[in-house]
Amino acid sequence: MTTNPSPRTTRDGRRPLPAVPAPLTTSFGADARARDVIEGADLTGRRAVVTGGASGLGAETVRALAAAGAEVTVATRRVESAEPLLAELTAAGGAGRVHVRALDLADLSSVDAFANAWRDPLDILVANAGIMALPTRTLGPRGWEMQLATNYLGHFALALGLYPALRDACSARIVVVSSGAHRGAPFDFGDPHFERRPYDPWTAYGQSKTAGALFAVGARRWAADGITANALNPGYILTGLQRHVDDDTMRAFGVMDDQGNVKPLPYYKTAEQGASTSVLLAASPLLDGVTGRYFEDNGEARTVRAEDEGPGGVAEHALDPEAADRLWDYATSALRTG
Repeated sequence: MTTNPSPRTTRDGRRPLPAVPAPLTTSFGADARARDVIEGADLTGRRAVVTGGASGLGAETVRALAAAGAEVTVATRRVESAEPLLAELTAAGGAGRVHVRALDLADLSSVDAFANAWRDPLDILVANAGIMALPTRTLGPRGWEMQLATNYLGHFALALGLYPALRDACSARIVVVSSGAHRGAPFDFGDPHFERRPYDPWTAYGQSKTAGALFAVGARRWAADGITANALNPGYILTGLQRHVDDDTMRAFGVMDDQGNVKPLPYYKTAEQGASTSVLLAASPLLDGVTGRYFEDNGEARTVRAEDEGPGGVAEHALDPEAADRLWDYATSALRTG
């Protein structure tokens, strides 16, 4: 006769981390470029949408997917911002066509218009666009805190709107660009928009990135439709994402000198290196059937506790399936009621 054993504890009295599948590893490391992880891949006939694809990590993701033959749509708030990239790729004569369409993730009417106009099966959705560390509490059209509105709720609405197209692809992937900032900010279901608690730019940003990781976990409900979703931390990169960060903070981070010159620290990545994990999740056959996981440096991240120190890793609260389901219900209700 067998019995269910009682939960074991470690010597310090803490519950052990739950058992999880063996982490997925690859031959690529932190220094790999987007072109490296997709070398030899043929994405001819596949369609991809990359939000925020006009610059930074998004543009490098677009370049790599198009070079492998995918037909890529750059979804960006300002269509004109994508014109240099479109001209570059057109002149290069790459394998895949690239289009540009307007999308404002903070405006649900814009999200609805984008999704309603989509007509073809969609193989890849890269939720890349984001804003970071707005210095003051800012609300979007629906009264939502702007970082949560843009980084998470807008992408959630987009994925729901494009769900039929993703399902019709039979084997579609959603890639969610999260951040290591999620570690210090579990999702606050009681006050997600900082109506009562003091607003903090980094807590708001971290919460929005926790929400993105939880979306990938919650999307396991779509696995039977051939849709997988995974999240990632691209690492430390200097891009336009830092545009709201003040000079004193940039100096405290060590990436700005007294004269205002910005330069990366030795462990910072280039934009192409930062985009490599996004491209890996979007295109590598190693990710076939893999869903609800969190990656960094082109491999699955280790799970860490809130009190753990050191960089990297994914917090337990960002992989919690109960929190993921609760957040899915919250977001669905928020989209319905505004």
